[in-house]
Amino acid sequence: MKKLIFASILIMGTFFTMQAQEIATNALGLRFGGANGIGAEVSYQRKLGGDNNRLEVDLGWRNDSHFDLVKATGLYQWVWNIEGGFNWYAGAGGGVGIVDDNYHNEFYDHNDGAFLYVAGNIGVEYNFDIPLQVFIDLRPEIGFTDYDVIDDFSPDLALGVRYQF
Repeated sequence: MKKLIFASILIMGTFFTMQAQEIATNALGLRFGGANGIGAEVSYQRKLGGDNNRLEVDLGWRNDSHFDLVKATGLYQWVWNIEGGFNWYAGAGGGVGIVDDNYHNEFYDHNDGAFLYVAGNIGVEYNFDIPLQVFIDLRPEIGFTDYDVIDDFSPDLALGVRYQF
């Protein structure tokens, strides 16, 4: 039992004393995901202050056989170093978008218009020795709208690449 308590304290102490790796001041790239249809986003990150926190702003488009949409997302992220160029991050934010419902049926109401959503974010990134970053992240989104196309919960899993400067 004493070994278990000691190991738990050691692991928690290591977690709380981890130092974050220096993150790039700016990063610009593409994020390829697929929660509400398959699509891409132009992704920009900006380091905030002297800490390892940053702001991410994404402008994206999605489409499938039933709808097209354009959305803008803003996220505040906290970044922690894992080791050897790997970081993990978590964040929260939200966004706004416009949807064009392409599904036409005599029994189905046509749903076009704007929507709002809140989003969380968690992911892992790898920073190469050159100014290039690759990442995978999950962005769960909860939409607020009366439209059937964009409502409720939507998990957005994505892969991406960014140029750091």
